[in-house]
Amino acid sequence: MPINILMPALSPTMEQGNLVKWLKKEGDKVKSGDVIAEIETDKATMEVEAVDEGTLGKILVAEGTSDVAVNQPIAVLLEEGEDASAASTAPAEAAPKKAAAPEAKKEEPAAPKEEAKAEVSKAEAPKPAPAAAAKANGSGGKVFASPLARRIAKERGLDLSAIAGSGPHGRIVKKDVESAQPGSSARQAPASGGGFPLMPDDQIRALFEPGSYDVLPHDGMRKTIASRMQQSKVVVPHYYLAVDFELDALVKMREEMNNYAPKDDGKPVWRLSINDFMIKAFALTLKKHPEANASWTEGGMLRHHNVDIGVAVAIPGGGLITPILRNAQDKPLPQISQEIGELARRAREKRLKPHEYQGGTTAISNLGMYGVKHFTAVVNPPHSTILAVAASEKRAIVKNDQIVVATMMTATISCDHRVLDGANSAELMQTLKGYIEKPIGLVM
Repeated sequence: MPINILMPALSPTMEQGNLVKWLKKEGDKVKSGDVIAEIETDKATMEVEAVDEGTLGKILVAEGTSDVAVNQPIAVLLEEGEDASAASTAPAEAAPKKAAAPEAKKEEPAAPKEEAKAEVSKAEAPKPAPAAAAKANGSGGKVFASPLARRIAKERGLDLSAIAGSGPHGRIVKKDVESAQPGSSARQAPASGGGFPLMPDDQIRALFEPGSYDVLPHDGMRKTIASRMQQSKVVVPHYYLAVDFELDALVKMREEMNNYAPKDDGKPVWRLSINDFMIKAFALTLKKHPEANASWTEGGMLRHHNVDIGVAVAIPGGGLITPILRNAQDKPLPQISQEIGELARRAREKRLKPHEYQGGTTAISNLGMYGVKHFTAVVNPPHSTILAVAASEKRAIVKNDQIVVATMMTATISCDHRVLDGANSAELMQTLKGYIEKPIGLVM
């Protein structure tokens, strides 16, 4: 029997992807595990492997096609002697069809008084519950939801029958599940297009002369960033603490360690940066303050055993991704430098795998290389903190009642107030300051 090859969900949040390239052509033999195509998600370009054997009988979605929905057939795999024309090209789970409306009976128009009364009654009538609405929509009590929505609902312990769908024909999609509260039958109004604009697009454009601007459609990464950052600023109660660090001892240690780095073909195997020291120091700090290495959930606090730090990397052409350095608290500085260098390289090439950029327990964003003196970053759930690292510079400071010149840097931590109170974060920053200003503790 012909087998439909479906657009895979390459990450828990993926709803659609771009089919970048076919690596097999029609008529090619395919074995299980063969790489058959490259798919671009909002964060990375990934290879798709075949899970069955056969012949690639027909390609249904041409390479270069954008916004292909998850579970949409993209090709047909045939067994020996089979014909591609016999294969079904319907999605794995079709949207429910509307029940045929019964033919309306012809009635005499109501008198104006009765008409008004009917309108009042209609306005006062309670709206049907989501589950009842689903039955009334001809679904016979079955709840129609996308596979991703079902997965998220299962993880969060949500009853799909209590969630109203905003997709085609009342289908429940990801944003409906994400906006629903546990134990609640009502859902919040979903965000449209990743944002709540101050005014509609046409009104904004009307403020400018026609032809005085270009419209650049949002790509998947920009939509994801907009949606997640907006959700974070709306849902997460942020607060910020800034601390100045004296870096002279750290800069000296960095220079000495780089001088002792082993060489391969005359080139150092690793070269430590200030950011590598910040990552290590932040990891050890969170290990000492486990209450800050946590994630908020409605059912309880998730206190993590390891410190997995996301390091923000800018993507050429626009966008941002945070590859995760796992178990950062246990890794020596040279290993941190090498791993972050490799992750950053593949991040810029959009070649990270989902497990390399999803999750994590905190993050660091460093804009020091741009000369930024101070900034605040947005917490990216499920994290409860993010450290914003600015540029190092020579400053005049007071030390032992004397004005001296020192290498200084300002770092600002953004915190989720649901997880951390101000005093907790202040203690955390004191510990971090100790590691930075006495960096011998980072190698002991």
